[in-house]
Amino acid sequence: MAINLQKGQKIDLRKESGESLTNFCIGVNWGAIETTKSGLFGFGTKKVVEDVDLDLSCVMLDGSGNVVDWLYSPDYNGWLAQNNLPLGKLQSYEGALRHSGDDRQGDVGGDDGLDNEVITVDLNRVNTSVEKIYFFINIYLNQGQSFDFAQIPFAKIRMYEGTPSRVNSVFSNFDIVTDSNFRNKRAIILAKLYKKNGEWKFDAIGDPTEDNIFVQTIDRISRDYK
Repeated sequence: MAINLQKGQKIDLRKESGESLTNFCIGVNWGAIETTKSGLFGFGTKKVVEDVDLDLSCVMLDGSGNVVDWLYSPDYNGWLAQNNLPLGKLQSYEGALRHSGDDRQGDVGGDDGLDNEVITVDLNRVNTSVEKIYFFINIYLNQGQSFDFAQIPFAKIRMYEGTPSRVNSVFSNFDIVTDSNFRNKRAIILAKLYKKNGEWKFDAIGDPTEDNIFVQTIDRISRDYK
């Protein structure tokens, strides 16, 4: 049975059998914003769908809090190169973490049961210098858009065994509640994997921030979440 996590809850990565969970997916799911508006001249109604482009990323820190690896969208590489920042990539250096790629819409018509963006994890291949892995999401606003997490129908993170297109067994769920705490927030530090006494554990963080872009969130993590 999946563990339903609460904000700040920490758990061991052990299955009911006692076996360690080392190969799994971290998936984030969210919905497009759907509204109903009056039709032409006030006759009838029509459904309006506003795409929601969230970017799932992760950053890996060593024991001193230094960034040693990362996954974030290569779609921003032009801007990153202009600002002399590390380029985005969808695979960690040793291949232990892999990103499924960018989803720019979100679920339409409710939750479809699959996650919009997924990072697959093989803890056995993670570089030994890595002590913490933080997962976070940022809202990318297209031209003319202006919304925050309080307006997104749902957003949740889960850990499961399977692939980005197939869920075999869900280990844990963490629902991110859309309430007043998320108003005017455009980023959420979702969770972290961390080593303690040589074993990997999971912490459901769920902290909203006002960061406008993922590089600000990475800076916040490396500065305030060591």
